[in-house]
Amino acid sequence: MSESTLLKSSAKWVRLATTDQDWKQASPNLLRTLLVQMHVIRVFEEAVLDLAAQGLVHGPAHSSIGQEGGAAGSIVGLTARDQVNGSHRGHHQFIAKCLSYLAPEGLDPAQALSAPIQNMLERTLAEILGLTPGLCKGRGGSMHLQWLEAGALGTNAIVGGGVPLAAGSAWANKHASSGGVTFTYFGDGAINIGSVLETMNLASAWKLPLCFFVENNGYAVATTVEEATGEPRLGARGQAFNIPSWSVDGMDPLAVHLATQQAIEHMKAGNGPTIIEAEVYRFFHQNGPFPGSAFGYRTKEEEAAWRLRDPLDLLAKKMMSRKLITAKQIEALRAAIQKVMQKAVNALIENDPSGKPGKRRIRPELWPSPDFCDVGIRGDLSEFDSMPKADEVAIVQASEPRKFVDVVADVMQRRMEEDSTIVLMGEDIHRLKGGTNGATRGLKERFPDRVLGTPISECAFVGLGGGLAMDRRYKPVVEFMYPDFMWVAGDQVFNQIGKARHMFGGDHPVPFVLRTKVAMGSGYGSQHSMDPAGIFATCPGWRIVAPSCPIDYVGLLNAALHCQDPVLVIEHVDLYNTMAAAPINDLDFVLLPGQAAVRSQGDDLTIISYLSMVNHSLEAINETGVSADLIDLRWLDRASIDWQTIGESIRKTNAVLIVEQGARGTSYGGWLADEIQRRYFDWLDVPVQRVTGTESAPSISKVLERAACARTEEVVRGIQLVLSDKGLA
Repeated sequence: MSESTLLKSSAKWVRLATTDQDWKQASPNLLRTLLVQMHVIRVFEEAVLDLAAQGLVHGPAHSSIGQEGGAAGSIVGLTARDQVNGSHRGHHQFIAKCLSYLAPEGLDPAQALSAPIQNMLERTLAEILGLTPGLCKGRGGSMHLQWLEAGALGTNAIVGGGVPLAAGSAWANKHASSGGVTFTYFGDGAINIGSVLETMNLASAWKLPLCFFVENNGYAVATTVEEATGEPRLGARGQAFNIPSWSVDGMDPLAVHLATQQAIEHMKAGNGPTIIEAEVYRFFHQNGPFPGSAFGYRTKEEEAAWRLRDPLDLLAKKMMSRKLITAKQIEALRAAIQKVMQKAVNALIENDPSGKPGKRRIRPELWPSPDFCDVGIRGDLSEFDSMPKADEVAIVQASEPRKFVDVVADVMQRRMEEDSTIVLMGEDIHRLKGGTNGATRGLKERFPDRVLGTPISECAFVGLGGGLAMDRRYKPVVEFMYPDFMWVAGDQVFNQIGKARHMFGGDHPVPFVLRTKVAMGSGYGSQHSMDPAGIFATCPGWRIVAPSCPIDYVGLLNAALHCQDPVLVIEHVDLYNTMAAAPINDLDFVLLPGQAAVRSQGDDLTIISYLSMVNHSLEAINETGVSADLIDLRWLDRASIDWQTIGESIRKTNAVLIVEQGARGTSYGGWLADEIQRRYFDWLDVPVQRVTGTESAPSISKVLERAACARTEEVVRGIQLVLSDKGLA
């Protein structure tokens, strides 16, 4: 017979509940501060719902009424060096963190709220209404609230989307020995999201001071926890990752506070992440001023039972029993906060000039100007203002042939020697003598604390890198082993990192570098071979560089690391082992944004290309004998295209051939051809032609892979087609 031995997790998992003794021993200042924070949150949310009912909130109004105990109880003990981020339902956590920042010594119900608090509430409300005075200038709305100075990293509309970002802040706290901790708030729906579970694993492996705070309000919109998971005790998630967990009644703010203090003690001791599951209840529906029972998924009896457990009433009762406050003083506190909120509302709302009784409107002068729409998608590149243009002729003259991939490793080593804030992360970059291709050769040995080999969890580690960039104490360089893997982490790459600057108002840099390689021709098939340029070029926020030679790699990587925007650095396996001119002594020059290179000159045709296809285009020019300008783009994103060089060439040749290697469906040249037609239509004698791969992704078969990818032969045919159209062939 077989033997069975009961195994137990290494992580503790406890339920914490307060006792009468806890309430007797609780600091009066703590209880007073909790009371004021929760009443401020409650009155603020009531004002938001009132405005929503009047039709003045454009978009959602995710009320946190009923859940104040979890937010105030966990945040009241945090300091200015601690950070929080949250989900779409995040007003309460945001306000609690701002209050703790603005009143670090606590709040007194007998004292009026300060002018900075009044200003914060007004700016937060303005943001929810989408107005210029808002914290994010009206772009974020209800679901995207950020105030970095207060340690409020940003709330997030993607379920679970903010969790990996919080790990970046936690890593920065640990590496900088700041003593700070990070709290990431999310709901019972997000607990089943892959990004959350990936981040739990990564945070545990790296022992990050990150608290996963789960607000279990019982419903993901209208789906119950019991419907969504086989283990509705959400604190159990920690058992899989060796993360200690506290389960607590979130309607008891003191219980939340005590659990939080234990979690903070664990994290500050260097023991890694924690989980707190707070059982709470939202008194209203997922969105808007109606109860859940109005939509049929909750009963009025259930809602009434939870309202009897209102955290504001519980705290008031406990404080009155200790004679710390009276019922009359609580009424006065609520009235004073309502007066503050009414002042905030009146600063943003006015009576409608139609004169209709009760009709109100947003003050028209507070709306953002329509021409602000695209401002701040990327930075203004002012960080390059003092940088001289590289003398490329001199650099070439002082060069010698070297292997491309060796230059990749050398320039990164140089930058890490010069800049102690650069952090590398990716799968296997710390092993195999420099990763799968040698691109990080020798870096782990020289910088052991800043070269991080990651688990196979792209969503977690690229999100951590994004959080690191937004934190701004460090500069992350993240490697995707293959660009196809970006789809696994698409939310973090496109919804989070790419949109962050614009979404939060346009002012805050996101200095993030993502390295990856195109592997067409290597036999790795459909899921390891794509060219990502076309996808990134059509998604907002990203800059893109694509070096075709070692000299360009040095200048473009240096530019990417200096840039205050997220930059995709695309490499190509075909180039790694080629020998070409490389700088001998200078690894510090920068190829500035918006500068293409002309690799050959002619009168009959403008060929535009990048990466390895520049070399294939040169071969095709030599084979056909065509008189052509060959423009190596180098910078591929919309904001960095060198239109001056392209325009001068088109006005001379009157014909364009765009050359790329990858699949037609995700083509970079598609949008570029459209833009060229719009800009230079009057100068074109023939339609813009394109060389691409086929519609299919490359297959494993050597024959089918070759058929799917463009190379020299396809460029030759493209040249012949354009010449025929012009009547020159």
